Amino acid sequence: MYLIFAMILVLLLGAITRNILDFPLSWTVEMAQFLMTAYYIMGGAYSMQLNSHVRMDLVYDRCSQKTKARIDSFTSFFLVFYLACLLFGSISSTIYAIEYNQRKFSQWNPSMIPIKVIMVFGIVLMLLQAVSTFFKDLAKARGKSIQGKPRQGNQIQ
Repeated sequence: MYLIFAMILVLLLGAITRNILDFPLSWTVEMAQFLMTAYYIMGGAYSMQLNSHVRMDLVYDRCSQKTKARIDSFTSFFLVFYLACLLFGSISSTIYAIEYNQRKFSQWNPSMIPIKVIMVFGIVLMLLQAVSTFFKDLAKARGKSIQGKPRQGNQIQ
């Protein structure tokens, strides 16, 4: 969440140095792009955990809770398949970036390794959250609920 503020500060710095100080910094726009990419990728699993992602509610909203859970369970297969393909590609891309010290072709010439590692980490988190949501929806479709037990300190049972 706080990456948005970092991005705003970087862009503000770039605007001030370019327009007021007449000393443009070549790295500010690309740094803002990297921060926005990290924000977007890392926020996917979090928004899924909070169930705050966007849906097309043309028919879905009129369904019962069990039917919604069935629909979500079905569509989770496609999401997991998509994320698995994305993870395979991102790992391959990260390995390439590490082996060849890949850099973005620009005046600033930053390394692509950090953003690609963040990409792999974010996709793994999203995949784990998708699997977790699948099992919760599957239980809900069967009329059950999966809830974590509340912690009761360090009691031995």
